[in-house]
Amino acid sequence: MKGIVIASNASGGGKTTLTLGLMKALIDRGYDVQGFKVGPDYIDPAFHEKITGKSSRNLDFHLMGEKGVKASFSRGKGDVAVVEGVMGIYDGKGISSEGSTAHIADLLNLPIILVITPKAQSLTLCAELKGILEFGQASIQGVIFNNITESYFKLLKVLVEQNLKLKVYGYLPKNEGLALKSRHLGLVQSSEVKDLEEKISLCSTLLNENLDMEELIKDLKTCESESYEDSYMLNNKNINIAIAKDEAFSFYYKENIELLEQAGTVKYFSPLRDEKLPENIDFLYIGGGYPEVFREELSKNKALLQDIRVRLEMGLRCYAECGGLMYLTEAIEGSPQVGFFKGQSFMTSRLQNFGYANLEVAEENVLLPKGTSISCHEFHKSYVDLEEKAIYEVKKNNFDNSQKVWDCGYVKNNTLGAYAHVHFFGNIKFLDALTTIKHDSNS
Repeated sequence: MKGIVIASNASGGGKTTLTLGLMKALIDRGYDVQGFKVGPDYIDPAFHEKITGKSSRNLDFHLMGEKGVKASFSRGKGDVAVVEGVMGIYDGKGISSEGSTAHIADLLNLPIILVITPKAQSLTLCAELKGILEFGQASIQGVIFNNITESYFKLLKVLVEQNLKLKVYGYLPKNEGLALKSRHLGLVQSSEVKDLEEKISLCSTLLNENLDMEELIKDLKTCESESYEDSYMLNNKNINIAIAKDEAFSFYYKENIELLEQAGTVKYFSPLRDEKLPENIDFLYIGGGYPEVFREELSKNKALLQDIRVRLEMGLRCYAECGGLMYLTEAIEGSPQVGFFKGQSFMTSRLQNFGYANLEVAEENVLLPKGTSISCHEFHKSYVDLEEKAIYEVKKNNFDNSQKVWDCGYVKNNTLGAYAHVHFFGNIKFLDALTTIKHDSNS
């Protein structure tokens, strides 16, 4: 499989729009495209899937480690890998470039295309590009300019080609029809953009008209193909697993689902539409998403709320992550929810905990061994006020060498709810403990 990495100098530089348009342009040329996303984001991969028709995969150094990144990449299928970067090209964990777009591109031996949205600049832009080129010695193949006029592009192309050893592939013109709406955690979900296919078709058309696609395709490079599959296997435990999945709950890493499929049989249900959980399940997984946006619709499905609460009270094993934790509380912003955990969920105007962290199971409990260490990520503008005792001690290292420490992770009966997003590739023992179930529960 050949591939390319789409990077930028900052968030909001046009990576997602251009990535989607490029995917569509390649598909229209007959290529089988596999999408990837650097970092922990769930939303961009869902847009990728909408265009390619297959699950996109995350490449996250903190959550997976180097072997996990390569294992995730090796599971991709297709002719061409299009990897969407994260933030600015060198922005990684904390103040380092660890886990950055440049770091992942280097691990996979992939070339990088910069997407730049210039504003009121001419020669100064060349100085900025030269700094990016020389700062980290990243393998930058060329540049595409975004959201500019044809006349501005012609000026920039001459300046770059005269002053830098950098290929200019073309540009994506200004066009209001390409805009994607955003929300407090980033873009709205792909399922909520009614005219997404039309937007991406327009983007693909504009790229075909204003980009040297043949030159870009020629510069695709064969990717790192080493596999670490043996390191990421889970024994078949013959358990039945139910996963919540709809517009309210859609934040799942593809590899997490694949590992659960190794452990048993996976069934999906919709908290918005289904009136009861699947029958004869041993394990319930409720991931993150936007339950706060759909809180009133979730609240109206009283039959399912009661069924989940009763099943959890009877001992059904459950793991609820971020939005899943909120759903299991008594209410989200006053809208009644499952009510298994005593307390409520509230929204705020700012991020409560954000970024990579590591946690340790600090308290004895029935699900996870005390002392278990877990790599994680948090990104939420909500908080829970619960009567339950926390079992996690979460630590985040700050840029000034200080450390932020907080408690989270609530265990009741056989249910664990927590804000921390966990990728199972980096936490196999965590998953193994959660899914080791004695078949004597009343689930």
